This record gives sequence, structure tokens and C-alpha cells, in this order.
Amino acid sequence: MSNKTSFLLLLFLSLSLFLHVNKALKEDASGLEPVVRKDERRQLVVTEYGEVSAIEIGDGARGQYHLQFISLDPNSLFLPVLLHADMVFYVHTGSGRLTWTDTLGEMRRVDLRRGDIYRLKSGSIFYVHSSLQPERLKLRIYAIFTNTDDDLYEPTIGAYSTIGNLLRSFDKEVLKAAFKVSEDLIRKITKGTQPPGIVHAEPTKETETNFWELDDLLLQVFRRGRGGMLCGDNKKKPYNIFDEKPDFENSNGWSLTVTKKNLHLLKGSNIGLFMVNLTKGSMMGPHWNPLATEISIVLRGEGMVRLVCSSTAKKSECNNMRFRVEEGDVFAVPKFHPMAQISFNNESFVFMGFSTTRRKINPQFLAGKSSVFQTLDKRVLALSFNVTNSTVIDQLMNQQPESVILECCNCAEEEQRLMEEKEAKKREEEKEREEEEKKREEKEREEEEARKREKEEAKREEEEAREEERKEEEKEREAEAKREKEEARKREEDAKWEQEEAKGEEEERRRRWEEERKKEAREEPMREKREREHKEEETWRREHTREREEDAKREQEEPTRKEEERRGQEEPERETTRKEREEVEEKKRRQEAAEWEEEEARREEEEEWGEALGNGEEQAMMI
Repeated sequence: MSNKTSFLLLLFLSLSLFLHVNKALKEDASGLEPVVRKDERRQLVVTEYGEVSAIEIGDGARGQYHLQFISLDPNSLFLPVLLHADMVFYVHTGSGRLTWTDTLGEMRRVDLRRGDIYRLKSGSIFYVHSSLQPERLKLRIYAIFTNTDDDLYEPTIGAYSTIGNLLRSFDKEVLKAAFKVSEDLIRKITKGTQPPGIVHAEPTKETETNFWELDDLLLQVFRRGRGGMLCGDNKKKPYNIFDEKPDFENSNGWSLTVTKKNLHLLKGSNIGLFMVNLTKGSMMGPHWNPLATEISIVLRGEGMVRLVCSSTAKKSECNNMRFRVEEGDVFAVPKFHPMAQISFNNESFVFMGFSTTRRKINPQFLAGKSSVFQTLDKRVLALSFNVTNSTVIDQLMNQQPESVILECCNCAEEEQRLMEEKEAKKREEEKEREEEEKKREEKEREEEEARKREKEEAKREEEEAREEERKEEEKEREAEAKREKEEARKREEDAKWEQEEAKGEEEERRRRWEEERKKEAREEPMREKREREHKEEETWRREHTREREEDAKREQEEPTRKEEERRGQEEPERETTRKEREEVEEKKRRQEAAEWEEEEARREEEEEWGEALGNGEEQAMMI
């Protein structure tokens, strides 16, 4: 019990020390887990004889990695496809045969069994036939499609395309001329509808032998069209991970890494493989990969994965996390991200995976004999942890006798408990946030309703004010109309009174005028006498004035007249003309004088009429 307590303390201190060195960010379980569950796989092909599913998983640095999971029932055929990218795969269960053609134009075959690892290059054409085994195991292949030094995987065109689609896209005459075969053979190949990606290999009495004869017929097109030959079985067997000795093994489990040094087919690829088998209550010690991202697939059992972010990572981009994985799940860990994989006490935890480098990987461990801290000066290490006594560092480094894979009873259970507590806390916080959000929304709704009510109340008050104003204006208009009506009536009465008054005044003026006319009629003889005398006097005055003017004019014209008389003696006709002109002028003067006298008489008459009317009005006003 004491040893177990010491180990747990050491594990806790190791993780704490690493977090202190890296100054890791505060954990936040709200970040997205770098894991894809088995039930989250995307189905590409589903038939009664097998299926193909796929996932994309990212490491947060280099984008997405494309993985496919091919599952074939016994005696089923994965139909030929043209690879668009390098394909590295692992055979998880079952057996079968892989047939492919490489870029040299040769057809090759190799038998597949559990644990085999193989690589097919971009541009290869391949298909897979599952064996009809007594155990009736499905052939399960886990594959990654990735970049090479020469080619890039393009997600837009997919990992591969079917041969059937490639051939059926051309006309028969084109195919006949290209392959130099009969039309019957082309018709055999292209007739009918496009089959699904996985079909059943029709069994015969001699199942395996007869199928491969059918297989040879199917490959005639490729063999003849490429000018190559169909080779026999590949004598060299695929690399099998279970035939190799683990890189590390102890009572807590084992691990194995496959690189280009172990498998020459990986040369030129950017992919390596690894497998880890943890016994019950064990842990792959806290470590990080300094060269590559690790993409792991759980093969058996369940386990907990602890992932720690780099100290320079932004909290919005990376969060420390722990998550549980089970068979079929896929999880990714970027390079330089410390991790620990832990098995539960009740079963072992087995996973394999792909690393994004073909070079040999030297994981950096924190605890145990292979700890990276063992290479550091203990005094410097003590200063790094702000520990004054280096003895504490000695105790920390020397307590763990194991390395790499460590005993860790109840660690996975404890991690799960912490994860569940955090998830429960997260759910509680989420619930509180939802409640707060609900309250906030309710408050906002109430405030909005209050604002709406205030707005409606203000609108109602404004409408009432407008209505009151309208009523006041209506009353004012009615009062104004009444006043105008009263004023109009008054004006009408005033006009009527003025009309009657004017009528009375007119009658009074007419009466006075008639009286004046009567009076004038009585005074007419005397007035006419005065007028005659006045006119005679005026006439005499005008005639006297005109005579004086004519005398003055004659005196002025006398020299001219004498000159004219002199000239008249010379020109009698001119004299006659002058006299006539004088007579005309004299006549004109008399006419003007008569008109002036008439105008003067008319003016005097109007003055007398005006005086008469004025006197009549004065008398009327006096009355």
C-alpha cells in the first residue's frame, strides 16, 4: 500500500512539475476533443457484403488527415480503384489477398493477415478479396491517405476513383482502339449498371481457385492495355507487426514503432506506425512526441487519455483535457503536446496508430528511469521548480524504478472521476449559464415589455393629447365659425341698415334736390340773367383780350406783312394763299374760343350742382 501511495504521489508530482515547466494554461473542458467516435464515421460504401467509412481528424497544425475503415465479409471483393494519394494500411482482423499494379505496369499479389502493414503508392490500381475462412472473420483494414515528398493529398478529388467509372466514361470505340481488344470484351467490361464498391465473389465448387480465374479475366484489360505481364504471387510477405519484437516491454505492457528502417516500403512516405498494449491498471507514462502528430485507433478495450497543451498555446486554440476512448474511436495528439494513455483496472487497453513521420521517434518521458529530467543538473532543476533543497529532486527522480509503461492502478478511474466531475461542473455551469441567460432574457423581455408599455403609454398619451388638441381646435373652429356667422349676420344687418340708411339718404338727397330744383326754377330767370351778363362780360373780355393779342400779333407781323405785300406784288398767287391761311387760322381760333366758352359754362354748372348737393347734405345732417 505504501508503494502504491508513493507511486501515485510521484505521478502527481511529475505532472505538476511538467505543468510548472511549461506554464500551461488553465484547463478548460469546453474545448473540442481531438477525438472522433466510432459512431461518427462517415459512410462511403454500405452493402450486404461490407462497408467503407471515413473520418477527417486534425492536429490543429497541419490541417485534416483522411482515414478510411474497410470491412469485408468473407469471400467479398473490394472492387478496383485508382489511388490519388499514398495509402498506408494496417490489417486489424481477418485475411485476404491484395492485388495491385504499380507504376511499372506489373500486376502483383500478396496475401494479407492480421497485423500486416502495407503501403500502396499514389497512381496504383488495387483491389482486395477477403478469404472464406472457417472462422468467418471479417477482413478489417485501417488506412490513412497522406502526402508524400512528391505528391499532395487533395481532399477535393478524394482518396481514389473506381476503375469502372474510368472505363465507362469513354465510348466503346475509343476503348476498343485503346486496348486493341474485341468489341465483345469491351461490352463485357462496360455493360450493365455501375456496381457498388463491395460485391460478393461468386463461389463455385472450388471457391478460391475459380475466383482467381475470374480475377485473371477481369485483369486482362489492364494487363494488355499497359503492355505488361501478370506476375505471380509476391514471394515477399508483408511486414507483420506481431512477428516483430516490441521496442519496449515489461509487466505493464509493450510498445512497438514501425519506421522506414523496419519497413522499406515506408521510404518516401511521411507516415510511420506504432502499437501500444497496456495491461490492466497501467499507463504509458507522461511524454510528448517531438517529431510528429500521433493519430491513434483503439483496437481493444477502453482507456483514458490525458492531453496537455504547450505553454505558448493560446487558450482559445488549445485546452488541457482528458477524455475516455473505446474500441473504434480515433484520437490525435499534436507534436510537443504532453500526453498519457491509461488503462482501467478491469481490462487491457490496446491501440495502434499512424505518426506523421517515417523517421525513428524518441518520445520524451517525464518520469521513470528514462525521464528527460535525469539528464539535467539537479541544482538547475531545483532552481527551475523553486525548490531550495536538491534532496527533494533526488527523491522525485529515484522513486520510480520502471520506465515508459508504468503501473497505475485506479489512475484511469480517477481520471474518469475528474472528467465526470468536470463534465458535471460544466453541465452545472452550463445550466447556470442557461438559467442566467434565461433570467437575462426574461429581464430583457420584461424591460422590453416595460419599454413597449412605456412607448405605448407615451403613444396613448400623445394620441390623447392630440385628440384633446383636436377637440380644442374643433371647439375653436366651431366658436370661430359661430363668431364668423354672428359677424356675418351682424354685417348683414349692418349692410341692411346701411342700405336702408343709404336709401333714406338717397331719398333725402332726392327730396332736397327736388326742392333745390324747384328753388332754382324759381330763381332761374335771375340766374340766367346773371349768367348772360357774366357770359357777355366774359365774351367781351375774351374778345377784348383776343383783339389785343391780334393787335400785338399784327404789330409783330407788320414787317413780315409788308415784306409779304412787297413780295405779293411780285407774286400775286402767294398773297392769295396767305389770306386763305389767315382765314383758316382765324376760323380755328374762333372755334377754339367757342369750345372754351362751352367748357367754361359746363364747369360752372357742375360747380353749382356740387354746391347745391353740399348744401342739401348739411341741411339733412342738421335735421
